[in-house]
Amino acid sequence: MNFDPDQTSFPNQMPPIVPHRFLVRIAHPCPRVAGMPLADDDDHIVDLPETARLRTFAKLDGITSAADVRLAWNEFGIGIQMSLTGKDKEPIGDASKPSTADGLTIWIDTRSDRTSHRASRYCHQFHLLPSGGGPEKDEASFSQSKINRAAQDAPIGDLTAVPFRLLRLKKGYRLEAFLPAALLTGFDPEQYPQLGVYYQVRDSELGNEYLGVNADFPFADDPSLWDALDLVK
Repeated sequence: MNFDPDQTSFPNQMPPIVPHRFLVRIAHPCPRVAGMPLADDDDHIVDLPETARLRTFAKLDGITSAADVRLAWNEFGIGIQMSLTGKDKEPIGDASKPSTADGLTIWIDTRSDRTSHRASRYCHQFHLLPSGGGPEKDEASFSQSKINRAAQDAPIGDLTAVPFRLLRLKKGYRLEAFLPAALLTGFDPEQYPQLGVYYQVRDSELGNEYLGVNADFPFADDPSLWDALDLVK
C-alpha cells in the first residue's frame, strides 16, 4: 500500500512533543522551467506547474495548509510563486519589519550544507510581501536581509534587478518573483545541483505556515533545519 503523507492525518492524537516532520529529512524536486522570467508584457513573471509545488507534509502534524508555494529553476536563476487563498481581510504589515509582516520569507542555501548550525555566505534570506511597502504601507515589497548569527553574511544584491509582482485573487493573493543567478552567491546548477531551502508564510488572519518545523525551532538562524531542493533536469 502506498503511503502519501499529504493525504494522511492523525485527528485523534494529541500534538506530539516533537513534530513528526522533524524526524525526517526531505528533498524536494525542483523542475527546470525554460523561459523564466516571462516577458514584460505577460500577465505573470513566472507561471509554475504543479510539479514545482513544495509539499509540506503538514498533515503529518495534523495541519492543513492554505498556501501553495512553488519553486523552479533554470540557468538564469530561480522562480518563486506563492498563492494564499481563504482570506476575508487584506494582508497587513510594515516592509521595514519584514519578518513580522504578512507574506512569504524564503531561505536558500546554494551549497546545501545542512550540517552547520550557522549560515554561511551561500545562505540567503528573502521577503516577499503583499503589503507594507510604499509611502502608505499598502504596496507590495521585495527585500533581502541578513541572517541572524551567520558565520558569514551573503552579499546584499541589486534588488532592482528582481522581477516581482503581486496579483489579487478572489479571497487571497499571489506573489511572483524571479531571483537572478547574480543575486544568489554560489549558484551553480552544474556543480551544485542540490540547494538548501526553507520558507515561512505569515498571515495575521490565517496564521503561520512552515515548510517543515515550526517556530519552536530556530529555523530562521539554523540551516541544518532546512530541507533539500534537488534541481531536476
